[in-house]
Amino acid sequence: MTPEQATQEARSGELRPVYLVLGEERYLQSIVLGELRKAVVGPGALGLNEDHFDAGDSDVEAALSAARTLPMMAKRRFVVVRSVERWEPKAEPKTEGKAERAAGKSKVLPLDRLTEYAANPSPTTTLVLLSGKLDARRRLVLAAKKEGFVVECDPPPRNGLGAWLGRRARERGKTLAPGIGELLAEIAGPELSRLDDAIERLSLYVGDAAEIDDDAVASCIVGVKASSVWELTAAVGRRDLGAALATLASVYDPKDRGLPLVGTLAWSTRQLIKFQAATARGLSPQDAARHAGAPPFKAGDLATQSKALGSKELQRWLLTIAGVDLALKGGSKRSPLAVLEAALITLSGRGGGSRASAGGKSSAGGAGGKDRAGAGAGRAGA
Repeated sequence: MTPEQATQEARSGELRPVYLVLGEERYLQSIVLGELRKAVVGPGALGLNEDHFDAGDSDVEAALSAARTLPMMAKRRFVVVRSVERWEPKAEPKTEGKAERAAGKSKVLPLDRLTEYAANPSPTTTLVLLSGKLDARRRLVLAAKKEGFVVECDPPPRNGLGAWLGRRARERGKTLAPGIGELLAEIAGPELSRLDDAIERLSLYVGDAAEIDDDAVASCIVGVKASSVWELTAAVGRRDLGAALATLASVYDPKDRGLPLVGTLAWSTRQLIKFQAATARGLSPQDAARHAGAPPFKAGDLATQSKALGSKELQRWLLTIAGVDLALKGGSKRSPLAVLEAALITLSGRGGGSRASAGGKSSAGGAGGKDRAGAGAGRAGA
């Protein structure tokens, strides 16, 4: 099941006796664990009917003993075992024959003891097993998938962050304006904890308003309005380096080294690429704008910039922006403002085309050489 399905079960009170919460995304695990705990023992401090174990420090029998203990003056107990992967043996799993186990030739592993408990659990306990990663061939994992008590907490794909943000906003009674999910993913991602924090702050910022728009993001998260970024991209698109540098000077904030600005530039560039692709398929400008994640009233601006910039030019923009991102995160010894200015010279075609260096050494606009710029371009185009 998904983390959302597990939290829905918790909120409905239809709890399973065992949950195996698997995945590398600790933030999703914390959400699931918090909702399950709230459903069983409430939001208060640690009580009589709650036990926590760490597989690295505890024996599996101690955890199972706690799970089998009857609750005291309550309906259910809540038992949590963290880092279950530490009970996984180092050797590769092998098929265990019944005859071999009956003869006592194989030791019952902690994970198998958990599997045995899951087959006959205490009806008055909710046992939550947390693990980053377990071998999919283990009996516990196979049983959890078969019986439906495994919760997959893997991070969503890069192109799925916008939808995830939309769900988190709806849980707070808000909606995201077109393209805002992708914008937030660009400037605050990919860590889900940071993204959820951004949604929380934006929800509080807009107050009674139902929608979170780019003005709210500019004021609360980025410090750069989307209109300013469009002015910047428009100036670069018409090769007006003076106007581009003037706009940069008005929006650059040395406190954040220009990283939110770079993220917003990458977002607007992707919108242009999507708009071009949609119009090439025959969509109207308004429909193409929706496809690109922009409101229909921006169709005119998108069409104007799309005509000024070809698809290859926009691809070069992404490469340059990726190099700038690397440079600003430590790949260059130059000042962040100098890196950004050099990038604008490159993007405006005033620095020798795509061979111009935004970071000082990279043909893609970065500072870490050809291989590092290529790696950054992969992330920017993800």
